[in-house]
Amino acid sequence: QVQLVESGGGLVQSGGSLRLSCAASETSSSIDVMGWYRQAPGKQRELVARIFSNNSKNYADFVKGRFTISKDNAKNTVSLQMNSLGPEDTAVYYCYAEVVAGGNILGAYWGQGTQVTVSS
Repeated sequence: QVQLVESGGGLVQSGGSLRLSCAASETSSSIDVMGWYRQAPGKQRELVARIFSNNSKNYADFVKGRFTISKDNAKNTVSLQMNSLGPEDTAVYYCYAEVVAGGNILGAYWGQGTQVTVSS
């Protein structure tokens, strides 16, 4: 029953920054994991960053300290601040949410995606 809506994508010059946001229809306390994935044309969808209910975070290696994921439990939102963007970051970015119980995934939810384009 979780619905996710992304915003904040766009066109940016190499070296620039963007901030992506995702709003969830569920309360943050009912969602165990939220994160961002991305998919470039001709490539597999890949994890960018995740944040857990205990506020632990992890990032893909290609982030290299450039991105920061955060959440606002009161507003049921998760954000991704992206700095030092390069053309290789061009992709559709998808918000992701996961509900887990006893180590089993009860539900996995995806937003529709927002386009990020980085020019040289």
